[in-house]
Amino acid sequence: MALFVSCSVMGLSTQEVAVGYIQDRINAKVPKALDGKLADAVRSFSGEREESGEYVPGQGTNPVTVRYSGRGVFGSFKAEELAPHIEATDTKLTALQNELTLDSDGSPATPQVDDIIAGQTVKSVRQDPASATWTLALRKSGG
Repeated sequence: MALFVSCSVMGLSTQEVAVGYIQDRINAKVPKALDGKLADAVRSFSGEREESGEYVPGQGTNPVTVRYSGRGVFGSFKAEELAPHIEATDTKLTALQNELTLDSDGSPATPQVDDIIAGQTVKSVRQDPASATWTLALRKSGG
């Protein structure tokens, strides 16, 4: 009760506090599960994309490559998960959100459509409701 009272003083609703608590618990438990019983299924990966860099007068913008890395489980999509932007031949990557970090400074990374991960192009990016994982559809070049 004291937790909820102090949070209401901070301007947070009990629902926001409960959701935050659940997210914290999930983000703590999922990596542990992947380190334990599911360790054989987990693989490290890296991703990258090019973004516009700073504008240089007379030269325009120089592209900057954003690189990130993390851990996840590579698999396939079930028939009911297929959508216009997800094909049966796409690779499904379920990535741990709190372990996906920018290589440059270790801050949280957010994957985007058209990024390259494990030599494949990201075609879809979804986040689960608890903000614990990213579900990515990866497609081999030419597909």
